[in-house]
Amino acid sequence: MMTEPAPAPTRRKDLMDLLSAPRQYDVAVIGGGATGLGVALDAAARGFSVVLVESHDFAKGTSSRSTKLVHGGVRYLAQGNISLVREALRERTTLLANAPHLAQPLPFVMPSYTFWEAPFYGVGLKIYDALAGKAGLGPTAFLSRKETLECLPTAQPQGLKGGVKYWDGQFDDARLALALARTAARQGALLVNYCAATGLIHENGKLVGLHAQDQETGRSFEVKACCVVNAAGVWVDQLRLLDGAAIGRDTQPVVAPSQGVHIVVDRSFLPTDHAMLIPKTADGRVLFAVPWLGKTILGTTDTPRHDLAREPLPFKEEVDFILRESARYLSRAPGPADIRSIWVGLRPLVKPPEDDADNTQALSREHTVLVSKSGLVTVTGGKWTTYRAMAGDVLEQCFAADLLPARTGTATADLKLVGAQASRTKISDPPGLHLYGSEAGAVQALPGAGQQLGGGLTEAMVRFAARFEYARTVEDVLARRSRLLFLDSALARSMARDVDTLLREENGADPRLESFLALCDQYLCLPD
Repeated sequence: MMTEPAPAPTRRKDLMDLLSAPRQYDVAVIGGGATGLGVALDAAARGFSVVLVESHDFAKGTSSRSTKLVHGGVRYLAQGNISLVREALRERTTLLANAPHLAQPLPFVMPSYTFWEAPFYGVGLKIYDALAGKAGLGPTAFLSRKETLECLPTAQPQGLKGGVKYWDGQFDDARLALALARTAARQGALLVNYCAATGLIHENGKLVGLHAQDQETGRSFEVKACCVVNAAGVWVDQLRLLDGAAIGRDTQPVVAPSQGVHIVVDRSFLPTDHAMLIPKTADGRVLFAVPWLGKTILGTTDTPRHDLAREPLPFKEEVDFILRESARYLSRAPGPADIRSIWVGLRPLVKPPEDDADNTQALSREHTVLVSKSGLVTVTGGKWTTYRAMAGDVLEQCFAADLLPARTGTATADLKLVGAQASRTKISDPPGLHLYGSEAGAVQALPGAGQQLGGGLTEAMVRFAARFEYARTVEDVLARRSRLLFLDSALARSMARDVDTLLREENGADPRLESFLALCDQYLCLPD
């Protein structure tokens, strides 16, 4: 049995000293979400020298605001996109195997209120099982009315005919992103959060690096690299426009942002380890009710968004939709006063040329990799489940464009992420030490292991976040190292000052308490 390596320190000064040292990297990645981190890990695992810069915190954007599902895409099957479903099912298996402490199987139930729904959707889900093959997590089963209520005790009983049960997966998205970052660092990559790419460096029409700036001190850096990967999510077009302007080419946007709203309520509204899926609501959208870290997530929406706010606000009609549809399918309807947190994520959907992107439900969920005339490699679209396949495609495009020497890479298929350890505790259970997997002992060895701050967070966990998990701010700890902002905004607010004190002690820097308190208020604020 292999021994877990000791956690590697993430001291800010050491990271910035490394970034400032003159060096020619093979790969420079811009963006520390799922896609950028996946590229950094894949490239480093193949033996390339890698640097990644992220303007905010890792997974600050879309990658911490998913519906928390590791899935093959049942609705993509309905659209006839068999290749995307196959790829996602294959990657689902890999992800669950490489981070079992953070990603696990989850049973779903589709309740049926007409006689045709169960057989109609059941046949599709049997095809889903067949596509998964040996990678399946469990067989699809038709349920009686009684069995459906046993799985979903608070489903609306009136008119219920039965249901269909199938399997997908769920995960802790922000902590998985952090595990990717730390695993890439273990493979030799340099990753720096709160360090923005402020410009691109061209020589003779070719891209040779980037300018970066430390967001804490204002210090600037010049980073040279053979290949620059633009993995900035919904913000990729900003870098593409910079690149195009530098080489005198007109650049058309490729991203049509869409926002998804999620509402969190207490577990009592759906007291089960099964998720509920309504495949077609009154207006044709999908509704999820997902057990996650001791709470229930309700969502989501799919609304065009033309601005790119870091913390987008929900529209009133989105919140009304989720609450209204939840009331149709739950015997106890959650209301505005029951909301513990509400968050919004922007999706980087890929739009075809000449598309005005007014209907984001119809746009592609597949990823796109583009290589500009100067050599800027842009990747966008896709979804969390397929992050590893996206990374592989990026590197193949780098090889095809002669930006990097071709190297085969299958290492990440079986590369266990930091902390990987089978867990007896479910992701649907309240948060705690089990989310650290094999590093739980290292956390417990720090001062304050027995000092609970609330919500399963201890003083030792805050110290671990600061010393080994790149945490700089109160938000980093309470939104992404722990998920309390997403689970219970009022509770996170009540703990913020204690976290602020600990971070000041650990990092000697301003943890931005006041901005986090304002964010807590936003996550509890309903639109008028």
